[in-house]
Amino acid sequence: MRALTRALVSVATTAGIAVGSLAAAGTATAAPEPARQRAASAEAVSVLAVNNLGLDTRHARNWQCYLEFMGHNPGSADGLLGTNSWKAAQRMFASEGLYPRDEIDGIVGPKTIRGLQRYLNSRGYNAGTADGIAGPKTKAAFWEFNETC
Repeated sequence: MRALTRALVSVATTAGIAVGSLAAAGTATAAPEPARQRAASAEAVSVLAVNNLGLDTRHARNWQCYLEFMGHNPGSADGLLGTNSWKAAQRMFASEGLYPRDEIDGIVGPKTIRGLQRYLNSRGYNAGTADGIAGPKTKAAFWEFNETC
């Protein structure tokens, strides 16, 4: 009985793989719009790469202006805090010992948030505990810091 069950499972598995391969081959040859799909995917990634941490465009532009003023080029001051802006911020935090120099990558993760919290706290803005979590206190302090450039 077990041998018969194994044989049936093997046949069903082989048939499923064959049908799946044919279906995948059919869709691969029938898709004439890969360029449009790639463009949409690239657009989605670039949108996801922007992290303003609660700032509107004006406040984000002020942050970029401030980074430039401090000697850390964030790229264009467009009000969208993308990879270049965050690399500039990480370089600034690292120059003050608030961020690891060898981890400058432009990604807004816990270390970047912690660096921002430490930076804001050192400037008299209450960003809360430097825990790497961009909570309401951190966002409010970041907003207040960027009221002017």
